[in-house]
Amino acid sequence: MRVLVTGGAGYIGSHTVLALLERGDDVIVVDNFANSSPVSLERVARIAGRAPQVHRLDVADAAALDAVFAAERPEAVIHFAGLKAVGESVAEPLRYYSENLGTTFALLAAMQRHGVRTLVFSSSATVYGDHQPVPYREDGGLLDASNPYGQTKVMIERILEDVAQADPQWRIALLRYFNPIGAHESGLIGEDPRGIPNNLAPYVAQVAVGRLAEVGVFGDDYPTADGTGERDYIHVVDLAAGHVAALEHLRTRDGIRAWNLGTGRGTSVLELIAAFEKASGRPIPRRILPRRGGDLAQTWADTARAESELGWRAQRDIVDMAADSWRWQSANPQGYDSE
Repeated sequence: MRVLVTGGAGYIGSHTVLALLERGDDVIVVDNFANSSPVSLERVARIAGRAPQVHRLDVADAAALDAVFAAERPEAVIHFAGLKAVGESVAEPLRYYSENLGTTFALLAAMQRHGVRTLVFSSSATVYGDHQPVPYREDGGLLDASNPYGQTKVMIERILEDVAQADPQWRIALLRYFNPIGAHESGLIGEDPRGIPNNLAPYVAQVAVGRLAEVGVFGDDYPTADGTGERDYIHVVDLAAGHVAALEHLRTRDGIRAWNLGTGRGTSVLELIAAFEKASGRPIPRRILPRRGGDLAQTWADTARAESELGWRAQRDIVDMAADSWRWQSANPQGYDSE
């Protein structure tokens, strides 16, 4: 299959591009490299033994996108491109709504013009907001994200539902994934956030490697086993496999459908830090801080739908995730800028 991947140089995108190449697909990457590095795709090619076609452009550039569709003639699209930091979205909501919705509008219009109607959309567990009980189910109730980033995902899901309703030729997968961490076992590709990491796992990894001084643990008085918040962490390689499984599922299924991608269990902040200490063989300084507003005690996925309908299930545990994260971080202490 010829698959166009927007944002394919990013963390999840690069691992998914690799998974597609390894199964024999022809892959076309569209990325403006605003939050990623071309080095990731060079390393993907090194691992896979062949390279994707790469086009450096903004997905919102309709003329440039049309040229790519005309030249490459993709059969399906996986859409990762967009801004993704929750805290930043609260500070810059207009930028997030404009970027995430605008790029999606441009992509859908290009797909319609070129007769491509198979789409895997990178959604998020943030669409569930803070009103649903755990584990989160795809049919658990009204989606109501608690921040602008999550709201862009809710809005895009609703737009895609209307698109699929209006034209039954569309085949769309909505993948709501939880907390991706880890890296490819080679240590060649992994998570390389710009500036101070927004997410816990890369922050812990950078403390372990000496780039940051300590980990702030926001609250140790939650109603959990050790008092710290629990999240459903999923290995990025398992997550990439979920995208491939969804794409394969769409070969025979019309319409639109949502699936959770997670492990179905929670890991606390202290458990995550302990796993990184074991992987790195060094202590990781931490400081207990007051709770942050809006943080939940526990979030994890109900994965039954993905298991039964996609034949997909996460294979790696938190020990694997920490070990692979550490292999990447220790080999690339400054990320892709280490070269």
